[in-house]
Amino acid sequence: MIQIEGFVTGIAQENCYLIHNEQNLLIVDPGSEGDRLVQEIKRIGKTPRAILLTHTHYDHIGAVEQLRNKYGVPVYVSPLEQKWLGDPILNLSGLGRHDNMPDLIVQPAEYEFEMKEYTIGGMTFEVIPTPGHSIGSVSFLFDDFVVVGDALFKGSIGRSDLYTGDMQQLLYSIKNYLFTLPRELPAYPGHGDATTIGHEVDTNPFFN
Repeated sequence: MIQIEGFVTGIAQENCYLIHNEQNLLIVDPGSEGDRLVQEIKRIGKTPRAILLTHTHYDHIGAVEQLRNKYGVPVYVSPLEQKWLGDPILNLSGLGRHDNMPDLIVQPAEYEFEMKEYTIGGMTFEVIPTPGHSIGSVSFLFDDFVVVGDALFKGSIGRSDLYTGDMQQLLYSIKNYLFTLPRELPAYPGHGDATTIGHEVDTNPFFN
């Protein structure tokens, strides 16, 4: 039985997810507050096996180095955003409007996603391309839920006005890769509350 727990982190109120089975744990988008995430991982009591990134904007990667170093686990990222990890302009931490935060430089990810099925720590998921918010944005499809990053939100969609963002591409991604999933499937976004695929198909104002 795979369980998912969400934790709101940082000034951008980003959702980090800890996904775990009987023994092992996957960390998705550790955006900030590494010390707190360490405590939550300790509470859950499972062994971290990997850090998975839906994309590499600063609010999704701020605690990557702390957790990677503490647990000795590899990081997985889209090859299209590998270089963003170490570039504060590309990961947006170095933009002028973020003068209140340090430039974020994360070491390269150990693995670059292929759009295929992975099994890590006994947990199987498929990596689905969902670009539009950023060029390398991906979603993670498990049997009982999907983690959608900043592609789809409850009642909304991700921004498309940032570097490599593309509104038409985003709408295409959601319609063709997410809205084709089972209606009852829970969807866990990078910000805000969880939803279901069917709820968004029926009510999301960008599609209705």
